[in-house]
Amino acid sequence: MILQFEIDAQHVDMRLDEFFYLHGISKKLVKDSRNHGEILVNGEKQYLCYKTVEGDSVAIVFPKETSNVIPVDIPLKVVYEDDYLMIIDKQPNLACIPVKKYLTESLGNAIMYYYKVNHIESAIHLVNRLDKETSGLMMIAKSRYVHDAFSHDIKQVKRVYHALVKGNPGQGTVNAPIDHAEGHGTKREVREGGKEAITHYRTIKTTGEYSLVECKLETGRTHQIRVHMKHIGHVLFNDERYGGHEILKGTHFSKYKQFVNNCFDTCPRQALHAMTLGFVHPVTGEEMYFTSELPDDMARLIEKWRGYISNRELE
Repeated sequence: MILQFEIDAQHVDMRLDEFFYLHGISKKLVKDSRNHGEILVNGEKQYLCYKTVEGDSVAIVFPKETSNVIPVDIPLKVVYEDDYLMIIDKQPNLACIPVKKYLTESLGNAIMYYYKVNHIESAIHLVNRLDKETSGLMMIAKSRYVHDAFSHDIKQVKRVYHALVKGNPGQGTVNAPIDHAEGHGTKREVREGGKEAITHYRTIKTTGEYSLVECKLETGRTHQIRVHMKHIGHVLFNDERYGGHEILKGTHFSKYKQFVNNCFDTCPRQALHAMTLGFVHPVTGEEMYFTSELPDDMARLIEKWRGYISNRELE
């Protein structure tokens, strides 16, 4: 990737490294570009100590990136793509990155296959991550520069999720810190001293038993929506890790149990979907906004509950 700038009167007599820092390029990336890429002024290689002159054409060529992730031909739904980033709509039950259990069955494998086929030289840079079971929109940066531009301030990326939760939470904000749960490697919980986590939520529609809720994130903690919804007593449907699969306990109505088991079969995952992404493009400055339709399993699940409640009211 190459970034080019024209030096105006406001940026004269600056060292090149200071000029790059001013434009959001990290010190490490500038250093790596000096050692493994190129620093150019008016088409000629130049040292970082060079002082800018008005009218200079300055370019930084970032080093080539590689990855040891195995390319695998896994379907990848690309919603948008340019030279700097991609927006994809991730299917449920697909891990984001390869781990020991999913070395060749992850979004990372799919991305590297897409890069290979389209001759894109990059490693995997996920701006936002989704849990394996969660579906929806994700942003993939094609360079360290674009990834850094967002990771320094994730709040600039507007993220809205839809979730089906137990009961009706209404509307409000959860401002509760999240940390690792004691004795668990991956589970999270609300804990004093944890990292700041803020979720705004509102009920879109409800059956009484369950509600479709919109969640807007200010922060991006692991399992944030799942943990916050549990914290206020409205666990996500079929969220096994946080108790959403335990709704059958305590009931003796066999027809109800059978119905809910059918719902589990309809949506065999936590009912959570990353619905929208909004941001200012870090290179072009364009305001961008993307939305994704509710996936089929969640849509059918909501219809099942709506039908169940309607039929129960007629009895």
